[in-house]
Amino acid sequence: MNRSDMEQLWSEHLDGEFSSKDVDATLATMLDDADVNHVPVNTGGHGKDELRTFYRDVFIPGWPEDQQMTALNRIVGDDQLVDELRASFTHNKRMDWFLPGIEPTQRSVEVDFVVVVQFRDGRIAAERIYWDHARVLRQVGLLA
Repeated sequence: MNRSDMEQLWSEHLDGEFSSKDVDATLATMLDDADVNHVPVNTGGHGKDELRTFYRDVFIPGWPEDQQMTALNRIVGDDQLVDELRASFTHNKRMDWFLPGIEPTQRSVEVDFVVVVQFRDGRIAAERIYWDHARVLRQVGLLA
């Protein structure tokens, strides 16, 4: 895939997750054996069956309505893309993909994500998402 193709496919993937909130559209951008891992808390899944459940039941409904995402930087290589993103939201709903088992704290959160997206055979093969989890825990009042 060339740079433009990877960026277009990633844009379609993000649209499925955040704009249309369409699980099937999100999964259509991914390989059957795709992996997703939110590294600080080890949430996500492997393969479309696990990812369908994860996106449908945990990730897509697990974002507060006031969520805002700002792109900070993007680097595109031969078969991967890395995005740096800043998200802000009120922790006013369960976010088990991000804060597993934590009830809403009603606190404001601002967090930077680094997303590494790998491509293979014209689709997304893997996503690894990183953030400073200690900073998040401090913002929601769970760490001094």
